[in-house]
Amino acid sequence: MAEEILVTGATGNVGRELVRVLAEAGADVRACVRDTSRDAGLHDGVDLVAFDFADPETFTAALTGIDRVFFMRPPHMADASAFEPFVTAMRDAGVSQVVFLSLMGVERNPVVPHHAIEKLLRGSGLGWTFLRPGFYMQNLLTTHLRDIRERDEVFVPAGNGRTSFIDVADIAACAAVLLTEPGHTGQAYTVTGPRALTYGEVAGILTRVTGRTITYTRPSGRAFARHMAELGFDREMITVMRGIYLVAKLGMAGGVTDDLERLLGRPARTFEQFAADNAAVFSAG
Repeated sequence: MAEEILVTGATGNVGRELVRVLAEAGADVRACVRDTSRDAGLHDGVDLVAFDFADPETFTAALTGIDRVFFMRPPHMADASAFEPFVTAMRDAGVSQVVFLSLMGVERNPVVPHHAIEKLLRGSGLGWTFLRPGFYMQNLLTTHLRDIRERDEVFVPAGNGRTSFIDVADIAACAAVLLTEPGHTGQAYTVTGPRALTYGEVAGILTRVTGRTITYTRPSGRAFARHMAELGFDREMITVMRGIYLVAKLGMAGGVTDDLERLLGRPARTFEQFAADNAAVFSAG
């Protein structure tokens, strides 16, 4: 019988790409969505299941017959203890491997919830694999797009720290390898882009591809928190973001590894390629 893979966060940036990669490779995929009656826009033929980390009644249908799980923390859930029932359910369902989408430098950063979730999984009795990517390039197309479009500004409290940005398509490709090839249980992989950039350099690249002057003014953490609250982000998510940018500010997000190239057999996509491909999105009014 084919081993079925459950993908949580299936409609997110990484999850959506992972579902596509797995399905096109012929894997048996079950995708978690909030509402199966709505078109999730996922790959044709993928099994959809209604799922909510906060509702244990959804766990049985999601996990029945599942061998491996891609576990992604929803951005609005910052309390690691909230995932304990799901971790227990995975163990009880006989899941053999959990690939957790974590965060670069998480082992040295107890502020972010990923740190506590990794600890939870290590002690769970489950076979675990940690995928620790650098900062997503696509966050500039979502969380920070409004500032770039309307204010011509990259507004993050990262100081002069460097960040090894990575494309979500590369993250998904790595996750697919970890879920479909043997030998990765009990391992942690830090995957990054090919080089680290300051946010000043990011602003310079965006300036070149858009033809507008995009600036980076190195705002304080407090100013960032006020601004994000004004944009409607909740306190827990702002706290997590400040923790992530603090890592960059302290110089802990700029490491470049060869883990991605070893997993995929090819180099990672560059930020310049990403920016050029999305120049019209950054410029749209």
